[in-house]
Amino acid sequence: MFGLGNKKPPLAGLDISSSAVKLLELSQPKGPVERSFRVESSAAEPLPKGSVVERKITDIEAVGETIKRVVKRSGTKARRVAIAVSGSSVITKVISLPASLSDREMEEQINLEADQYIPYALEDVNLDFTVLGPSPKGADLVDVLLAGSRRENLADRLAALHIAGLTAAVIDVEGYALSNACEAFIAGISSMTRREQAIAVADIGANAIAVHVLDEGRVIYTREQNLGGSELTAEIARRFQLSPEEAGSRKRHGGLPASYETDVLAPFMDAIAQQISRALQFFYSASAQKEIGLIILAGGNANLPGIDAVIKEKNNAETLVAQPFAGMSFSSRVDSKTLLAEGPAMLVAAGLALRGFD
Repeated sequence: MFGLGNKKPPLAGLDISSSAVKLLELSQPKGPVERSFRVESSAAEPLPKGSVVERKITDIEAVGETIKRVVKRSGTKARRVAIAVSGSSVITKVISLPASLSDREMEEQINLEADQYIPYALEDVNLDFTVLGPSPKGADLVDVLLAGSRRENLADRLAALHIAGLTAAVIDVEGYALSNACEAFIAGISSMTRREQAIAVADIGANAIAVHVLDEGRVIYTREQNLGGSELTAEIARRFQLSPEEAGSRKRHGGLPASYETDVLAPFMDAIAQQISRALQFFYSASAQKEIGLIILAGGNANLPGIDAVIKEKNNAETLVAQPFAGMSFSSRVDSKTLLAEGPAMLVAAGLALRGFD
């Protein structure tokens, strides 16, 4: 998005989250299976603490050096990447325009009318748009998604990429990258939800839960809640007198006392389920649109044992943990076992990597 160039392979998806940088490069081998993908390169590296705060880069040099390490570790030859910004830093609006307009004519009309939709000085904003399809408002109209973000929201990310010797060929929105990945990779969605139902994607990150509601591939609602895996790590450290590093390691690999599951993990997962339920209640109260038929769990904390069952019970909706790499093939330099285990955390990167096939 935001008009930053042509999208031609090779292109890697690069997810800069609040706690890590994740890279994924896909290819599409020729063969009888439509939309079959192969993972060519993948890597993830933790970010230095405090280098990204509330989705904003505060230490460009540290993030740039982390990206360098990710690129080297992955072995990718791609120097063009797709990155994303959080939905909270982007203003989106669906507008209707005459279907007869060319792309250039649409761009001219949007530039003339953008100040109606964007509450910032237009010279300080990057704008882009995409045609969604026919508009229900009239046979001669199309719905157009307009997206705008202040240039300062993009500048730090572009500067970090420059340090790593990379170029942003695509800048997307995290919610749309998740939607893209879900549409392409999550098997059984169409059979698990009826046409009159919507899908919710809960991205459970280190510091926040972002809940996105998708309707036929479109993001129609987004809400962020301030609760994430870092709070679980902090509670483990406090309860069992461990360093933050040791607490994080034991959370991922085991080795905690038996009381951990009942006294720490279970209350945390219940809190996560409550926050997701609250976000969905805001969706229902703000919209008379569709019922949620399926919840997909993404992010680094979606693999907590039993969290899908807790969220399903709390929200009375079918719940599954995202696995974008099921059915894919892998290059010899990719550790497929590790990548499959980290699948939920790689969903944004997967959606971004798909932009190379637009």
